[in-house]
Amino acid sequence: MANTAQAKKRARQAEGKRQHNAGMRSMFRTYVKRVVYAVEAGDKAKAADAYKTAVPVIDGLVSKGLIHKNKAARHKSRLNASVLAM
Repeated sequence: MANTAQAKKRARQAEGKRQHNAGMRSMFRTYVKRVVYAVEAGDKAKAADAYKTAVPVIDGLVSKGLIHKNKAARHKSRLNASVLAM
């Protein structure tokens, strides 16, 4: 456990950042799932719309350093391919 005031503060900050990052990852997964569910339902218009809203969210997480740019590119590519394949 943290003993110094500095270490205690860093522990508090780390916990806050951990919770924030967990929320951001959850949001990322939610937007991806919306596209996947729309594709599975066969609704092309809804899937395309969900994809268009998911792309800026994914790019935002890259700019914040939460996910790697290659992971973002992989997800966007696979989602787009599934939408176009409908």
